[in-house]
Amino acid sequence: MTVTYSSKVANATFFGFHRLLVRWRGSIYKLLYREFLVFALLYSILSGVFRWVLTDPQKRLFEKLSIYCDRYAEQIPVTFVLGFYVTLVVNRWWNQFQNLPWPDRLMFLISSCVQGRDEQGRLLRRTLMRYVNLTSLLIFRSVSTAVCKRFPTIDHVVEAGFMTQEERKIFENLKSPHLKYWVPVVWFTNLASKARKEGRIKDSVDLQTILNEMNRFRSWCSTLFGYDWVGIPLVYTQVVTLAVYTFFSACIIGRQFLDPAQGYQGHDLDLYVPVFTLLQFFFYSGWLKVAEQLINPFGEDDDDFEPNWCIDRNLQVSLMAVDEMHMNIPHMTKDIYWNDPDVRPPYTRASADYCIPSFLGSTTDMGLSEMLQDEEIDIQDPWRRGSVLGRMRRLLSVQEPPNLRIRPSFKRHSSDIASFFPFPTEHRVHPGPEESMAGHHRPYFHPHQQHVPDTLSTLREVNSTPSSPETPARSLSHKSVPTVEVNEGKSSLGNHDNSVAQESSVLNASSELDQTPNTEAHLEELCGEEQSGADSSAEREPKKFCSRSLAEKMKKRQLSFHLSRQNSRSSMGSLPSPKTLLKRKAQITAPQSPARSPQPDMPQTTDAEEASNQEKEQKNS
Repeated sequence: MTVTYSSKVANATFFGFHRLLVRWRGSIYKLLYREFLVFALLYSILSGVFRWVLTDPQKRLFEKLSIYCDRYAEQIPVTFVLGFYVTLVVNRWWNQFQNLPWPDRLMFLISSCVQGRDEQGRLLRRTLMRYVNLTSLLIFRSVSTAVCKRFPTIDHVVEAGFMTQEERKIFENLKSPHLKYWVPVVWFTNLASKARKEGRIKDSVDLQTILNEMNRFRSWCSTLFGYDWVGIPLVYTQVVTLAVYTFFSACIIGRQFLDPAQGYQGHDLDLYVPVFTLLQFFFYSGWLKVAEQLINPFGEDDDDFEPNWCIDRNLQVSLMAVDEMHMNIPHMTKDIYWNDPDVRPPYTRASADYCIPSFLGSTTDMGLSEMLQDEEIDIQDPWRRGSVLGRMRRLLSVQEPPNLRIRPSFKRHSSDIASFFPFPTEHRVHPGPEESMAGHHRPYFHPHQQHVPDTLSTLREVNSTPSSPETPARSLSHKSVPTVEVNEGKSSLGNHDNSVAQESSVLNASSELDQTPNTEAHLEELCGEEQSGADSSAEREPKKFCSRSLAEKMKKRQLSFHLSRQNSRSSMGSLPSPKTLLKRKAQITAPQSPARSPQPDMPQTTDAEEASNQEKEQKNS
């Protein structure tokens, strides 16, 4: 009796459900037309009495009653109560369908595990499956009205072949006030154990598997019995029913069209047919009818289950599986794809559009060419290949703009940058926009095109004069720029402990770099960088940074300077005294070789300024 319309809604089309609205069997019209007609009739009668029977004073009193009913009828939580109730009923309905007893698993096991093609083996298998079907029949008789009408007594069960006369006597002689659907289960288990002793079931594992499946089948039957025994609480059903019918009883009075001449709010229009009130009754009452139909799916409604069909199907299929199909195996032959590794079943013309390629994952459509192009850009661009930012972008799969060029930047942690780089205002790492527009030539860093140093290199302080608030920034000469050493990222962390000694050696030999080859070799060992394609035995210049050689030594190079303050206490402890600094400053300001002569546009400090600076520094020290 189940209404099936799956084929009608297999495809989503324009107004696809409109064909379902004109069906009568299992429709809302068939369920609700009686209640709908009663509601419409009561409304029409009351409307006629109000319009043509009542006097004017009586009409005024009825109008007040109508306004009162309309105002307070909305306070009834019909939607809330009805929604929860229908949800509970639908869940129970679906759970009962999932627990319908199906003997398919048992018939497969019995057909394969219970051996013997003789008469005794055939009788054993058919008897076992008959007990299984008898169990489900006894349960359906107790929960379904349709099955109970078909098998009202045990005589009808015996007449239908589910039980023999001997079995009936044993069944009736068992004095128990409870439902005896479990009796065939006991017969089944005892008969299966006897078959194991006789050797019909070769292994105890097979016996255990059969008994486990029979226990699951019994659980399905007991679940249906439990749903029939314990239903939704009666009080919940009563509350929902009273809420719906009380609401529409109030609507019969409160939704009447009143006299527009009286000026009541919301009653400006006088009609005879309350369209939206009828629709509201249709939806709410239809919702209640859905719950009323699904609360017991083993009845005789159009959408109830078909237990009689289940009984017929299960008996016929199970007996066929254990009798006719027992060890009735067709001869094995080679399939048509025996020598064909590419197995592709054919399609008809009607189904040709459903032949689609296999799904290989959502990342398949990303495109291999784009990923290879990004990888070539990273390989060709040395900055992106060697920089930490480029590595992080590749790790995080972030596409870096190909024209990105990060200028070298000086970063400080806690100290003033002036204590490390006391550049005059004329010496700038990067020219300002107004200087670039004016055409002034200032030394600044250029990215190198052939060699890119390791970006993990750090800039360590070798010699610096602590800046004081009394010393102006422009009073220092460009010669006082400290010599710094680039410690490459390739160097191991084990050499970090000797950094103080190396800095002291570079500091003592900074004034004799041109005359002492040992110091030059020492600096080359500490600061040298091996360029691609260069000979390993070639002599390299020591990597020093000063104000004169920035534009020449570091032209077209790309660096990222990070000030390391890890050994600040050690480096500060190795600094010379103020007197030694004054002496060295005097040596630095002395005339040097033409290769180290200052540029003409650089400012020079006078002796008076140096003397005043020395006195101030002595006072500060």
